[in-house]
Amino acid sequence: MKSNNKSTLVRNKSDRLNQCYLVLHSVRVSALINLTSLGKLPCFSYKNMAQQQSSLICSFVARGTVILVEFTGFEGEFTSIATQYLQKLPSSNNKLTYNCDGHNFSYLVENGFTYCVVAVESAGRQIPMAYLERVKEDFNKRYGGGMAATAQANSLNKEFGSKLKEHMQYCMDHPDEIIELAKMKAQQAKDDMRKGIEKILSRGISCSLSCSSEPQVFIRPRRRKMRFQNMKLIVLAIIIALILIIILSVCGGFNCGK
Repeated sequence: MKSNNKSTLVRNKSDRLNQCYLVLHSVRVSALINLTSLGKLPCFSYKNMAQQQSSLICSFVARGTVILVEFTGFEGEFTSIATQYLQKLPSSNNKLTYNCDGHNFSYLVENGFTYCVVAVESAGRQIPMAYLERVKEDFNKRYGGGMAATAQANSLNKEFGSKLKEHMQYCMDHPDEIIELAKMKAQQAKDDMRKGIEKILSRGISCSLSCSSEPQVFIRPRRRKMRFQNMKLIVLAIIIALILIIILSVCGGFNCGK
């Protein structure tokens, strides 16, 4: 009985150590979700120390759950784990990052296509996301005309696989530039948002000003028009009353028909 309890405790401890977490992040919201539904995920091992020093490990582009092109320079189960996460991604446009065993699985979902890169956790999130933005722009320029919508699984490896490697290498060789560009884009997005809010507020102010100035410009003519219409109704009522009085006086009351 004691041995069974001991084995159960060891197994529970092992399960807790092997749990991974999903970090969903947008412009302002971040949430941490326990990924027990994916089961026990393996720890990753590198072939040599040179591989361990690389911040970006592998990448792919998928249409829905169909991987169209992928690149990986290292041995391991990175693509397999990334594909498991791909099955659980929301279909709406989003940016997500799964964290497992010291690795970030970053995803950019846009218009039915998913761009993924696996990176070491120490690389942070800015460089992987900036890399995905570069891949998305390049991919759309090449295949945005419709070829990507009908391509078969892994059919673009020969054409675009080397491009994934090139973008990956550039981001690893120029991290400061990539981070600075990411900050500039974030600042530009904030500026655009602020300008949009300012426009909405200015429209509201101009509307309130026009409403407040309306009595001086429009109310007087409107009042004159309403008074004129009221006068016409009064005159018409007087005429009708006079006609009724004449008829009644001539007929001697309401007995004109007798």
